[in-house]
Amino acid sequence: MLKKIFSYLIPIKIYQATSSVSKTIEVNWVNGELVLDSKNTNYSYGWLQRILRLGLKKIGFERIAAMNHILVLGVAGGSVIKTIVNEIKFEGKITGVEIDPEIIKIANSYFKLNTINNLEIVIDDAFEFILKTKDTYDLIIIDIFADMEMPNFLFQHFFIKRNCFLLNQEGFILFNTMILNSKENKRNESFIAECENNDLKVRTLRTIQSHNELIIIEKM
Repeated sequence: MLKKIFSYLIPIKIYQATSSVSKTIEVNWVNGELVLDSKNTNYSYGWLQRILRLGLKKIGFERIAAMNHILVLGVAGGSVIKTIVNEIKFEGKITGVEIDPEIIKIANSYFKLNTINNLEIVIDDAFEFILKTKDTYDLIIIDIFADMEMPNFLFQHFFIKRNCFLLNQEGFILFNTMILNSKENKRNESFIAECENNDLKVRTLRTIQSHNELIIIEKM
């Protein structure tokens, strides 16, 4: 309790680990909230959870609650999953894909991700998973980072085309991106233009407080 109180003054680290995938991983108390961080950025909970919640609100909580199957590519601590289950009251199936087993151990220990009954966790590379899966989804959330970098494959034509193929009609993709410079801004602009050229409805949401831009894609 004291650590939680003091965290309003200064972040309090309570756990640190390393993995071959994520390098440095930390669990910290920040402003009275338990969060998962990499060396340089927030991975789960904290401001990232608030950003993704804004994207879910844009899609519509009632609409999401009525869906049957949600895919989360990049689980980390599971904050967006907690929002879907605890706030939206989603009772359908959630499949979470995470490449780093060490992060899932932390998510289970500190954030009780393994207590969510309608969640299935798959330890796999997101690109490999979408090639293999036979399921289709009503909502696909893409939240994949290696510290402050995003893998190039996320912005390739084939990756987004394959995700759209896996979407049910009138389904959504919520894609969390990070923009730190003009090159990454142009990357996003090109990606959005390509989606629009393929008859996809695209909306964006960029917050003033962070470098994140959410791209919301709707399959009409």
